[in-house]
Amino acid sequence: MAFQDKSLEGCTALVTGGSRGIGRAICVALAGRGAKVAINYRSREDAAQETAALVEEAGGTAVLAGFDIGDMAAATEGVTAVGKEHGLHILVNNAGIAINGLLMRFKPEDWEQVIAVNLGGTFACTKAASRYLLKAKEQGRVINLSSVVGENGNAGQAAYAAAKAGILGLTKTLAKEFASRGVTVNAITPGFIATDMTDEHLPEAQRAALIESIPLGRIGDASNVADSVAFLAGPEGSYITGQVLRVNGGLLM
Repeated sequence: MAFQDKSLEGCTALVTGGSRGIGRAICVALAGRGAKVAINYRSREDAAQETAALVEEAGGTAVLAGFDIGDMAAATEGVTAVGKEHGLHILVNNAGIAINGLLMRFKPEDWEQVIAVNLGGTFACTKAASRYLLKAKEQGRVINLSSVVGENGNAGQAAYAAAKAGILGLTKTLAKEFASRGVTVNAITPGFIATDMTDEHLPEAQRAALIESIPLGRIGDASNVADSVAFLAGPEGSYITGQVLRVNGGLLM
């Protein structure tokens, strides 16, 4: 973890999907800068408790925030509850799901679920958080996790790619809407990062071929994304808005 300067002390950050993988690493990175971190999870409270312990070890304060971002009403209620009790300065829209399959055989209900969680969840959480973020003014940050797939497409991932591309359009629009209050809105597009999700969807043969296509010659680590989030969340990111930061080892340039 690169940051240990406590520049986020006094700030509350909500990280959706914070119980595992990239989300957990983001929670810990923000805690390293002194933030109070609200850890969102849908069902794995045990994993969220593990993340909370790591947040406390890193020097932050942990709060659990259990709600389903794929349910707009639940997401609105959950984000509002965090904002009312703790204030809210930083929103990291990280939670997401991937259901893969070629378009001709893709089920409409799977399409709806992927869009609802990835794009709908980002919309609902940001809308609910906006009243608190705009009050935070220059400390306000929205950081959206998209994907290299959202920029470049990928066979067999029509729903996921569409949702992640939609997040980029939403990011740029909200950056323009929030700029007058000093709130920045940016997106990060990770390449292939070692997580439970990539392990599940990436067979060993494809993994080897993928590594050959990455100029840096390796799959990324969750900390690579987390440190980028911490950078954008901190004072260093105060004049960066509406941008897409590629954390992909050179896979897409």
